[in-house]
Amino acid sequence: MSQVFKALSDPTRRRVLQLLRQGPMSAGELSDRFDVSRPTMSAHFAVLKEADLVHAEKVGKSVIYHLKLSVLEDALLGFVHSFGPGVEMPAPSRKAAG
Repeated sequence: MSQVFKALSDPTRRRVLQLLRQGPMSAGELSDRFDVSRPTMSAHFAVLKEADLVHAEKVGKSVIYHLKLSVLEDALLGFVHSFGPGVEMPAPSRKAAG
């Protein structure tokens, strides 16, 4: 779950996921929508793949990205359930006054 939230921590990666909700897009199509270098976009794609939020499919010379919405939904639901009603919270640690 932490890899998913690491991926979601960046606004560019969140925007990529929003665009992919509309349907699969090539790396070039996605990159053209951002004012960042291709290597930077490649690094963003790597983080999204590592978090299993996207699937990359090689088609000819292009790489087509697909959103794996179920992975995102599972991570968000898991997060909500871990802080939901009935979840025992650890007692706060007491630090010595100093």
